[in-house]
Amino acid sequence: MVIDTHCHLDAAEFDADRDTVATLAHAAGVQIIVVPAVQYANFNAVLAVSQRYPGCVPALGLHPMYIHAHLPEHLALLRAAIERQRPVAIGEIGLDFFVPNLDVATQEYYFTEQLKIARDFDLPVLLHSRRANDQVLKQLRRFGIRRGIAHAFSGSRQQAEAFIRIGLKLGFGGAMTYTRASNLRRLAAELPLEAIVLETDAPDMSPAWLHPQRNSPEQLPRMAAVLADLRGITLDVVMRITSNNASTALSLRLETISQHGSA
Repeated sequence: MVIDTHCHLDAAEFDADRDTVATLAHAAGVQIIVVPAVQYANFNAVLAVSQRYPGCVPALGLHPMYIHAHLPEHLALLRAAIERQRPVAIGEIGLDFFVPNLDVATQEYYFTEQLKIARDFDLPVLLHSRRANDQVLKQLRRFGIRRGIAHAFSGSRQQAEAFIRIGLKLGFGGAMTYTRASNLRRLAAELPLEAIVLETDAPDMSPAWLHPQRNSPEQLPRMAAVLADLRGITLDVVMRITSNNASTALSLRLETISQHGSA
């Protein structure tokens, strides 16, 4: 069994064959798929996918790249959605200082308000952090966040260790499969395996063997094999430990989810 801790299965790229994608992922051994929201407008789609497909579980949040679509009242609606159907995490949330013209103050407003929500509901976070790791870490410490995943981690070893000290796991996926990603591959090989979880970020971040085609969750076991090769250990060990890590980070009830498709 392996857990995909970040897959946008509700995305339009899957509209034509979502049933097939979910079936192939399950057949490949991907027992659990975490489906994060990016804006209030797709909360219902994320929840619907999570109810339709066994093993899929929702995360709800307001993504920093969609600040043009967010409204302050969406924060209250996020709280209300959590009370109706508790997600496994608040996400995808964070800061993005890579994409131009994303107002920093607006990003920080929605990020910090959602960290308050995570704290109030005692939920972990799924973090988006591009060129913003130090600022994200600062806010995690400020609000006492101790559980979650730094999705698509791409920072320094020092930053990786800072996330780990707080209590978060680091997400590795398609980017790790490119031989040119030497720093990321070194971190994947050397960081404590107990700090790593696996993810696809499908339909994005396709692995080297699939680029530039659409990514999908069925690719995760092959990504796990890359991690096993980098570390010089067996695939079974990678799948078992990273799945346990994901379960711990997100408080996943593995047997219940695999049987009933809900958290």
